[in-house]
Amino acid sequence: MFLSGLIVFSMKRKHLLLMLLSLEFIVLSIYFVLFMYLGIFNNEYFFSMIFLTFSVCEGALGLSLLVSLIRTHGNDYFHSFNLLW
Repeated sequence: MFLSGLIVFSMKRKHLLLMLLSLEFIVLSIYFVLFMYLGIFNNEYFFSMIFLTFSVCEGALGLSLLVSLIRTHGNDYFHSFNLLW
């Protein structure tokens, strides 16, 4: 799952929305592996809740960035705006 998320992230770099979706897929795959690892060794799941909290904050930050870019430039294509100025 992680490698397919990385492949989609590297192939769909024209649209910011597709990049954010692939990043969320990568985070979900890491959470799944973490949850299975903690379940196998009978550890507490508290760290997985902290990880989920940070991933939700990261998703909200990415979505707010996407909304501000669409409001200023009209679309989410990377070639339609210049990031350097």
